[in-house]
Amino acid sequence: MWTDEVRKLKQEKNAVILAHNYQIPEIQDIADFTGDSLALSRIAAKTDADVIVFCGVHFMAESAKILSPDKTVLIPDADAGCSLADSITADQLREWKAQHPDALVVSYVNTTAEVKALTDICCTSSNAVDVVNSIDPDQEILFCPDQFLGAHVKRETGRENIRIWAGECHVHAGINGKDLADQAAAHPEAPLYIHPECGCANSAIYLAGEGVIDPQRVHMLSTGGMLEQAGRDTEGTVLVATEVGMLHQLQQASPAVDFQPVNPKASCTYMKMITPEKLVASLREMRDEVTVPEDVAAKARQSLERMIAIGNPGSGE
Repeated sequence: MWTDEVRKLKQEKNAVILAHNYQIPEIQDIADFTGDSLALSRIAAKTDADVIVFCGVHFMAESAKILSPDKTVLIPDADAGCSLADSITADQLREWKAQHPDALVVSYVNTTAEVKALTDICCTSSNAVDVVNSIDPDQEILFCPDQFLGAHVKRETGRENIRIWAGECHVHAGINGKDLADQAAAHPEAPLYIHPECGCANSAIYLAGEGVIDPQRVHMLSTGGMLEQAGRDTEGTVLVATEVGMLHQLQQASPAVDFQPVNPKASCTYMKMITPEKLVASLREMRDEVTVPEDVAAKARQSLERMIAIGNPGSGE
């Protein structure tokens, strides 16, 4: 059994296995810890493991290396990228900053190490509003890279001096307002768990405001927040607007609930690249190590630590 091989290799290498909530179920089930990327990186940093195997996408493994510079970090498939992280490069951010030299940069953790190194303070989907509210209201802000999370922050804070980068996660962007309206109409009593990265997030707020959907049904949540809410919703149907891999953890958290995706096709190809075979090979051969240059890591670590110092580090996505 591949699971026996993983457990044996993990012990031999003194490794800890992390799995993001969007990974395939087999990978989630073999992991030592499953959750959001930043939360996982922080947990791994506190372990005595010599090796971190991050089953997720590349920027997540980078974050683990930033917070655990003395540990070896592996990703079982080095090609597992992220359309959202790729939607702003370090060069693009440098140019944007040059156009607005007095602005402060707030970056979502779903970014590369190089972008984090150019960032003043990072945020997660669960604490983005708190991070922006912690900044002087007269301070101009450049928010990147997710336009839907940025719109959510602008709406919640009422802040006008915030410029938002036009990036997106292609999977979350594809969960649109029509999908949401159709599913909400088909399940008129069902709570809605909506990730703020989703293209339907603005539609949900609009429909709630118009009285089409009961506002009490609408929950704007990070993936970690969804798991917490699932512990409170113990029966009936729940509609979920995020990547479909999340349903596995939600079903385990609340087995009696019928969790239904708002868009059943919302599956991230990158997140599904890591297989049992690749996990075994990564551990056996110690391959696909993730490194971050020391100067970049030091600056990126500062932007993460500034966020953590606010007191609500929250979840990763």
